[in-house]
Amino acid sequence: MNSPRAYLAHLNSSIIRLGLEPVKNLLASLHNPQNNYASILIGGTNGKGSIAATMAAILQAAGYRVGLYTSPHLIDLRERIRVSGEMIGEKELAGYIDEVREKVGEEEVTYFEFLTAVAFLYFYRRQVEVAVLEVGLGGRLDATNVVNQAISVISNISLEHQEYLGKRLADIAREKGGIIGEGGVCVTAAKQKQVREILTGICRDRGAKLYQLGKDIRVRRRRDGTFSYQGPHNNYLRLSCQLKGRHQTENTALALATIDLLGARGLPVSEGALRQGLEMTKWEGRLEVLSTSPHVVVDGGHNPAGITVLCRALKKEFSYRRLILIFGVLRDKDFAVMLKKIAPLADMVILARPESDRAVSPNELAGMAGLYCKHVVVHDQPRRALEEARDAAGREDLICVAGSLYLIGEIKRQFGKVWGNRRGIKLC
Repeated sequence: MNSPRAYLAHLNSSIIRLGLEPVKNLLASLHNPQNNYASILIGGTNGKGSIAATMAAILQAAGYRVGLYTSPHLIDLRERIRVSGEMIGEKELAGYIDEVREKVGEEEVTYFEFLTAVAFLYFYRRQVEVAVLEVGLGGRLDATNVVNQAISVISNISLEHQEYLGKRLADIAREKGGIIGEGGVCVTAAKQKQVREILTGICRDRGAKLYQLGKDIRVRRRRDGTFSYQGPHNNYLRLSCQLKGRHQTENTALALATIDLLGARGLPVSEGALRQGLEMTKWEGRLEVLSTSPHVVVDGGHNPAGITVLCRALKKEFSYRRLILIFGVLRDKDFAVMLKKIAPLADMVILARPESDRAVSPNELAGMAGLYCKHVVVHDQPRRALEEARDAAGREDLICVAGSLYLIGEIKRQFGKVWGNRRGIKLC
C-alpha cells in the first residue's frame, strides 16, 4: 500500500457512509481550502453530471478558472477532478494523495471523503474562481456539503438509494434538499407537487430563494432542435444543446438559470460566452454515440427514471432495424423495474457484469429479462458481451449499452480493441 493509488484503493470505493464530521475534520487539518472560492453544489437523482459539465463549459468560455468535481469516473479516476477542462495530472494526483494522507488521523475516512478533500485542496492551489461540484449521494450528509455554496441545484428527485435516504419520496426530497444553504439560492426541475412543497418549505425555513423550472425558468423547443430560454434575469433565443436527448434541454435550462443568477453575485457571463460554452459542452456516457454503422450508443441510465428517459430517446431520436441491448446493473438499483421498461424494446438482450463488488450476477438477471425478450444471452465479462453484440449486429441495427456507469466505463475501455476488428464500420 505504499503507492498513492494503492492507498486510495484500500479505502474501498464501495463503502458508503453518510456524515460530515470525518470530512470536516480532514479539511480542517488542511486549513479548509474549500472556503477560498465560490462553489456551486449540484444534487438530484439524474442529470447532475450533465448540468455540471454544461455549467463548467460556460464559465470556462467566460474566462473564469473553473474546478469541476464529478463522480463516478468512466475510465480514469482523474476524470473526476478537472480545472478549466483539464484532468488533474497523474503526478499531481499522486502528490495530493500523499499530502492529504499525512493529515488523516485515527478517524477513518472513506474513498469519496478522501478524494473530495484532494479535489478541494487541488482547486485551492490552482486558484480556481468557482468550483462546480456534483453531490455523491443524497445531499444533507454528503461529503461535498461542507462548502459555502453560492447556489445549489437540485435536478430532479425520484426513488433511489432507499436504504440510505429513506423509503418515501418525501424522505429523499428532504435529504437532497439538505444542500440548500442558509440565505442561499436553489434551482430545481423537480416536478412532483410533494417534492416542490418540501423544497419550498426548506427554503422558507432557511431564508433561501427557490427558482423552479416551469415557473421561474421556462424553455421552449423548436422543430429545428434549438430552444428558447427565459430566466430570472435574462432571455435567449435559438440556443443549441450539444448533448443528445430531449431531457438535456431541461438540464441545460438549470445550468443557464444558475449562470443567470451567478451574474447577480459578481460572476457575469456574456451571451457570446454562454453560446460558446454550450457549443463546447461534452459529457461522456450519456447517450454517447461510439459508432454509426451500426449505431453503438452508451448511456448511464442506472435507475428507473434514467431508463425511462433512455427508452424515450431510443424511440424518438434513433432509427434502426433491430435493437441489441447490453445490460448490467448494481444490486442497490431497482433492476427489475429497469428491465421491465427497456427489455421489451430489444430484439436481443446481452447481460454482463459491471466491474463492481455490488454488481448483480447476469445469471440472476436472465430470468427477468426472459420475461420481456425471447433472445437473452449471458456473459460475465463486458468485453465478451460487446463481441457478441458486434457479431450479431447488422449495419442498420443499434447496440445500446445501459444499466450502470461502471459497465459503460468498461465497454468504452474495450471498444477500440473489439470494434477495430470489424470492417466497414464508422467510429465517432
